[in-house]
Amino acid sequence: MTTEMQEIAITEEKPLVPAPTDATKEAEAAARILLDSGTVHVIETPHGPLRVTVQCTTNARRPAILTVHDVGLDSKSCFSPLFRFDEMQEIVKNFALVHIDLPGQEEGAALYPAGYQYPSMDTISEMIPSVLESFKFRSVIGVGVGAGSNILSKFALAHPDSVEGLVLINMDPNARGWMEWAAHKLVSVASSVTEQILSHLFSQEELVANTELLQAQRERISKAPHLSNVELLWKSYNSRRDITIDRSCAFKCPVMLVVGDQAPYEDAAVECNSKLDPTTTSFLKMADAGGLPQLTQPAKLTEAFKYFIQGMGYMASSCMTRLSRSRTTSLSSSFSMDGSRSRSRTLSQGSQGGPGGPVPPSPPQTMEVSC
Repeated sequence: MTTEMQEIAITEEKPLVPAPTDATKEAEAAARILLDSGTVHVIETPHGPLRVTVQCTTNARRPAILTVHDVGLDSKSCFSPLFRFDEMQEIVKNFALVHIDLPGQEEGAALYPAGYQYPSMDTISEMIPSVLESFKFRSVIGVGVGAGSNILSKFALAHPDSVEGLVLINMDPNARGWMEWAAHKLVSVASSVTEQILSHLFSQEELVANTELLQAQRERISKAPHLSNVELLWKSYNSRRDITIDRSCAFKCPVMLVVGDQAPYEDAAVECNSKLDPTTTSFLKMADAGGLPQLTQPAKLTEAFKYFIQGMGYMASSCMTRLSRSRTTSLSSSFSMDGSRSRSRTLSQGSQGGPGGPVPPSPPQTMEVSC
């Protein structure tokens, strides 16, 4: 008895996993764009409007990462290379990002009228609480560069409960002295605003080498339609007041000071480090970083930032990929204020704390990254 086999085509009436529709694909594409660029808001504050770009996550238990840029830059040109860096995405996906554009510094900003009184660094710091209130953020981790570091420092001192950590790049807590003021006046006569700002942003070696990054920034600043607004911010920063900090009256949160070797504000950052509590302050001096380490060395800064966040008890399971494999001296204490060797303490993945984990060690007073 023979049986003939026949092929029967069975059509699935209802697929187990429906194919994505055009609307679904468009929504996914929109979500990716939102994650990359964020949404732009104009926040009204007691001292005027403030432009803010926000990338939100659903984790409301963690602080937001709030950035403030330097003179001659805006939030995009100052921080995009860092926060779009591949290894930074682990952080971006776990924290809300809030990028503040200082008044009149964003692309397409309207020009201020002649005689306009630009807000001081103190006044701008008083605008930040309105940002937190608008988005219902209970606390932030501040990341500032240059003028942004100055502003975030003032905000942290005035609102310690709102700041869980500070990353201050090219921090200068001092006002201009009389000698600096006179030198600045002479320089302002002999050079353009663009060249003055470039001398603020870049190391002397970078200025001499005329790097591609410097050329690009010179082109961007000199041809900016709102250059007069940039000049107003530059004058406001040069008129800044001292930030009174010492070990008895300092920040109530962990602080990481970052500066490139031979950067314009290296000495100021070292002096700032000497005034802060060494048990809660890390000083990251980055080799081959120039004046803008967040642009020239995003990999090193990302890794250090992960260690910093882990020390605060977040992202305890984050994997370290670069600094943990480098020499043990790469993240060790390198020097003290008097030039003598200070005690070395190396940060490793196993020493990082987290919720329910071991208490993290006191951060080193100085770290020099040369990996």
